[in-house]
Amino acid sequence: MRRFELTDAQWEQIAPLLPAQKPRTGRPAEDHRQVLNGMLWILRTGAPWEDLPARYGAVGTVSSRFYRWRKAGVFDRVLQRLQA
Repeated sequence: MRRFELTDAQWEQIAPLLPAQKPRTGRPAEDHRQVLNGMLWILRTGAPWEDLPARYGAVGTVSSRFYRWRKAGVFDRVLQRLQA
């Protein structure tokens, strides 16, 4: 596990807060945990989206999911749970 990534215990606490990943055809969707780790990396480092390491997924995927989750209140609930 890397410095800015969720522990298994943290993941177990917040996974139920995230929207279900729907099965899809074509390219598989990026894993919620991987993407969320990317969001947290951005917040903790203050780096621009363009500097997001590839291990977290495509910049467009991570940033669009971040903005979608922020708008829906999902990201705020995740942060509250992590801070509890």
